[in-house]
Amino acid sequence: MSLFVGLDVGTQSVKLVAYDPQARRIVATHGQPLELIAGNDGSREQHAQWWIDAIRTCFGKLEPALRARVAAIGVSGQQHGFVPVDADGNVLAPAKLWCDTSTSGECDEIMSAAGGAQRCVELAGNPILAGYTASKLPWTRKHRPEVYAKLATILLPHDYVNFWLTGERWMEYGDASGTGWLDVRTRTWSREILAATDAGTALAAFLPPLVDADHSAFISRAVAEELDLPRDVRVSAGGGDNMMAAVGTGNVVPGVLTMSLGTSGTLFACADRPVVDEAAGWAAFCSSTGSWLPLICTMNTTVATENVARLFGFSTRDGDAVMAGTAPGADGLTMLPFFNGERTPDLPNARASLLGMDMGNLTRGNVYRAAMEGATYALRNGFDSLRNAGMTFDSIRLTGGGSHSAAWRQMVADVFDLPVQVPEQAEGAAFGAALQALWAHGRATGADADIASIAREHVRVDEAASARPQPEAVAAYREAYQRFLRHLDNERQQHAGASTTR
Repeated sequence: MSLFVGLDVGTQSVKLVAYDPQARRIVATHGQPLELIAGNDGSREQHAQWWIDAIRTCFGKLEPALRARVAAIGVSGQQHGFVPVDADGNVLAPAKLWCDTSTSGECDEIMSAAGGAQRCVELAGNPILAGYTASKLPWTRKHRPEVYAKLATILLPHDYVNFWLTGERWMEYGDASGTGWLDVRTRTWSREILAATDAGTALAAFLPPLVDADHSAFISRAVAEELDLPRDVRVSAGGGDNMMAAVGTGNVVPGVLTMSLGTSGTLFACADRPVVDEAAGWAAFCSSTGSWLPLICTMNTTVATENVARLFGFSTRDGDAVMAGTAPGADGLTMLPFFNGERTPDLPNARASLLGMDMGNLTRGNVYRAAMEGATYALRNGFDSLRNAGMTFDSIRLTGGGSHSAAWRQMVADVFDLPVQVPEQAEGAAFGAALQALWAHGRATGADADIASIAREHVRVDEAASARPQPEAVAAYREAYQRFLRHLDNERQQHAGASTTR
């Protein structure tokens, strides 16, 4: 009758799911919204105490009878955050988040000190990108010297929640790979990148011990009493939200590709080896299962369809109906959906454009389709890079808001020429954290199940939402996708020319 709780500490909210593995069902789901501190300089911060208060609220909504059955907790957290903690465990400043761009100058400084972006890839597998944890330390040294002077430990958001739950400080490899400091090939801290970040300090001393993905520790007596939980509850290693979403969608063995259609879009896969792109076309992360997680992020997915729907005065909930009667290729319209610039490909200063308009094809249905197609083609472009690196896939697990659209699910199947499956559990990161907790609890109590068998047993797909490629549409999209790539090449050339002129 044991329950396994997954906590997803996101940017907008904290979510809790309680999973009963014997009944194969979620028995409770609760959430609590979070505030965001946004500055004109690009800073995006939250107080770590807000996460703890939201977790308390979520557990308070969980019925006492369910709380009494909790055996283990897993924590998923937004990646790349910077939580500065002193020797006594006190948080010294608001946590700078993944979406904080105020430290972009420090990214350049670190990479320059290391010998350039390409050298960073050689040393650790990734360049130091805006948002990564590494750049937040020198920013703190410059702008919050009193915090830097008292700093004892650098924790990521999910690490801090684990610390609150257990009293222990640790970091697991998946989330650690998003700091920019971890050499993903060897799963060790890169001494050269650490030195490039802070040459005057033994930075490794500020980083907690690295633990394996099946690690767990007992909840502290004080927190167990406060949350009215059993004292023998175990807390698993946890991981970053993308790593936990991989578990929650069953993406724990090679061959499965997870795609998230949110405001931004992500593609990630499980690899049994480090998959590093020398051109840094994707993030070469570790997974939170002992493997690796190459990940591609595009910045404009549902933001494209939402902008078009707003322009024409309808809701995206009605988008499938608006598209009815249109055909693959949008009658010659092509959208480059770069409303927020773009990360993959690296076009941060690009802007969205609608190309191929004539007197007959400029309808709201075609424009909406062009937005959906453009967002999908951008992800397909990243997929091509993974495939060119030798990775193969037999299916796509689709999550995020866009997965609720039957038209979009079919479009993904046709554009990628792969079957699409939608997991039953919508809260992929929280559910993945619960499954990791189940795995870690089993390892600690003598069970020999591995994470792959757990995923096979507990991750179920909604067969009614599945989609298979349709040959005629596959052929039509193949031609339209090539048109998208030609326009994308023109965009790249224009931005390369602008950079040369500057």
